[in-house]
Amino acid sequence: MDKGSPLKLINARIVSMIPGDDGYALSEPSSIHIRDGKIHSIQVETLSKDCSEHDVEVYDCRGSLVTPGLIDCHTHLIFAGSRAQEFEKRLQGVPYQEIAKQGGGILSTVAATRAASEEELVELALPRLDGLIRSGVTSIEVKSGYGLSLDDEIKMLKAAHQLEQYRDIRVTTTLLAAHALPPEFAGKANQYIDYVCNVIIPKVAELQLATSVDVFCESIGFDIEQTERVFRTATNHDLKVKGHTEQLSNLGGTALTARYNGLSADHIEYLDEEGIKALADSETVATLLPGAFYFLKETQKPPIELLRHYKIPMAVASDLNPGTSPFADLTMMMNMACTLFGLTPEEALRGVTHHAAKALGQSCSRGQIKTGFDADLVVWNVSHPAELSYVQGINKVESRIIKGNICSSVDNV
Repeated sequence: MDKGSPLKLINARIVSMIPGDDGYALSEPSSIHIRDGKIHSIQVETLSKDCSEHDVEVYDCRGSLVTPGLIDCHTHLIFAGSRAQEFEKRLQGVPYQEIAKQGGGILSTVAATRAASEEELVELALPRLDGLIRSGVTSIEVKSGYGLSLDDEIKMLKAAHQLEQYRDIRVTTTLLAAHALPPEFAGKANQYIDYVCNVIIPKVAELQLATSVDVFCESIGFDIEQTERVFRTATNHDLKVKGHTEQLSNLGGTALTARYNGLSADHIEYLDEEGIKALADSETVATLLPGAFYFLKETQKPPIELLRHYKIPMAVASDLNPGTSPFADLTMMMNMACTLFGLTPEEALRGVTHHAAKALGQSCSRGQIKTGFDADLVVWNVSHPAELSYVQGINKVESRIIKGNICSSVDNV
């Protein structure tokens, strides 16, 4: 999407999400002036306001609430196949280990994704992306991790980048080759990590297909030493790091992520105070994924009070994936973050704007309505920002604006 022509939003009630209490407060009716895809100026309107500027498109918000565009900073949007039957079996009490033996689990998604073409992966992803767009998302992060081979990981990352050709969306990509052990490396985790470090990461870096590298650091994923090898390799190739950490146990992955100046440590249900102190000594964001917590019927909640005490920025994301969080609605995740984890609506909204931007390394350009920032905005059919976490199941989005362009509705593409 090209940068749009000059645009002026008038009669906007702005929720800027700048740090501090004022960032959540509704402004007086204001104008947002946009040039070259950036917010040029913000002004409180007066009764004598003049909207007759030449060569400037005017959008009347009619008093509607305007926030930064929502950012989903953790998705597994690109995949093939369905795990609905697995879901049904788990509800009937079949253990995951038995489902895996029957050909289910993550490796069933790997098999389906490997069999799909790049074009098929894009086609399958678009309806999921449309769900996120309808919930006000303007930027997404998309991880690989269902290919687990050089060619298939590259195929996934290329498919993710193609999404921008079909929808008004900004896409950031993350390499998650260290997601699971592929069948051809069964029982050979160290050899697979060798392959990830020596083959996959260098090639992906050369092709500039990802800006960061992620690892599933867990008892059913990769241990702390293997995770550090991946982080070290990523850093040597000028890629940022992220971590799936402390979801099912406490291996110290969050502290390791912080030590490598990671963008974010995600899940973190089993994070302890030592790990939180490591976050406090870094710029790493704690990303909460309530969809997976809900879907797996987990009981160990992230340590929200300790995160607040140490002033750790908390992002909120969908974790959209076929096995543990099949939810394509970011405002639903805001609701879950409030009802399941105890976040306030303000914390939830910061989690999908300012803090989500920070989790993607974009906090200097996105996630706030501020002069000089990207003109990625949402005009909402609500009167108070708490409604974004509260009301579910109705269309709350009046318009999305990306790079200063008023986007078409996904229902019209």
